[in-house]
Amino acid sequence: MHRREFLFLLPAGLALPGALLEARPHSFRVRTITAGVSLALDSRDRQLQQAATFLDAARTDFQARGYEVQTLRIATQPLPEYQSDWLSLGGLQLLSELDEFCQQHDVILSVGPIINSNQYEPEVADWAAELIRTTSRISFTVGIGSADTGVHSGAIRSAAETIAAIARTSAGGEGNFRFAATAHCPPGTPFFPAAWHQGEPSFSVGLETPPLLLSAVKSCPENVPMARHIATAMDSALAPVQLQAEAIARRTRRSYLGIDTSPAPGPDASIGEVIETLTGAPFGSASTLRACANITDALKNLQVKTCGYSGLMLPVLEDKILAKRAVEGRYGISELLLYSSVCGTGLDVVPLPGDSSAESLAPVIGDVAALSAKYQKPLSARLFPIPGRKAGEAVTFDNPFLTDSVVMNLD
Repeated sequence: MHRREFLFLLPAGLALPGALLEARPHSFRVRTITAGVSLALDSRDRQLQQAATFLDAARTDFQARGYEVQTLRIATQPLPEYQSDWLSLGGLQLLSELDEFCQQHDVILSVGPIINSNQYEPEVADWAAELIRTTSRISFTVGIGSADTGVHSGAIRSAAETIAAIARTSAGGEGNFRFAATAHCPPGTPFFPAAWHQGEPSFSVGLETPPLLLSAVKSCPENVPMARHIATAMDSALAPVQLQAEAIARRTRRSYLGIDTSPAPGPDASIGEVIETLTGAPFGSASTLRACANITDALKNLQVKTCGYSGLMLPVLEDKILAKRAVEGRYGISELLLYSSVCGTGLDVVPLPGDSSAESLAPVIGDVAALSAKYQKPLSARLFPIPGRKAGEAVTFDNPFLTDSVVMNLD
């Protein structure tokens, strides 16, 4: 029996000796281990230190078993729940202090949705631009839709103004990497900026898995449904991650929420490549929607414990193939919205004209909210107006996490 198969058949909670696990090669990375904290201002230093200590130990455990762990993250409950005057100078000062802690401990922090209702807040755009200017490790969101209240029209306006303000005031508009408009995003999502926390201390895991999916696609027998084959391969590969996380949860008494199985891409891990291998055609061709649906079906039928989006990610500026096909003009925002109807995260790091106004951004954000409400699933809009660039113009980045591409039409 192959070692991978043996691992998959282990009873829940049983771990192999470290030497055996460490020797196993892995076809994916741990993008993040994210700890959830219900922050109380009078004990925040102790809580954050406990979370950072937990994350360091968890990273060591995963690394000892051969996994590359890229980032450590902390998510809190929504900022207004522990800082009622968050729009004040005092609120910004608190976040500056939290950012300093994050720098010292090499973690990043999400303070969740600052608005999560049908509320328009005219001051939030300037506040957000100042937060981005004065911090480097804090992410946040505006909730544009929820199961309880549907589409949040007022919040959509606030989100659009925030994106426009951040684009005007941050170098290259890259401050919008730390902000998103989100709809129906549950607590416990490990990926940023959508992450937020609720309840007792917890943790979750997010992965970078396109190479794993690519291997599964290439190895699928002709008589086996593709979605089933992908799911089987992923369950086999991810079961040891779950076993390790469950062991950590028992030892630390911190609740384990699951794995966000969204196949986050990286510089050498392209979900676009997976889709093109499935279709035999460039991303954006007529067969792309079906491929997205196949991958989503696999992700939604895994046996491992999942959390967060657990859907297909299509981040334009984080994926070399998606960025290249955008340059070739093979798809646009309308197509990305279409694919979002059968997959995971909405509009993610989409490069837009630098002069995009809040009035022009709001309808696009509203479409994401409406799509999320229709299908009752988590979607987000992380839009990237590029200062000084018009639609069709090339855009380049010094940021190693962003890929050179082209500015897309907003219409």
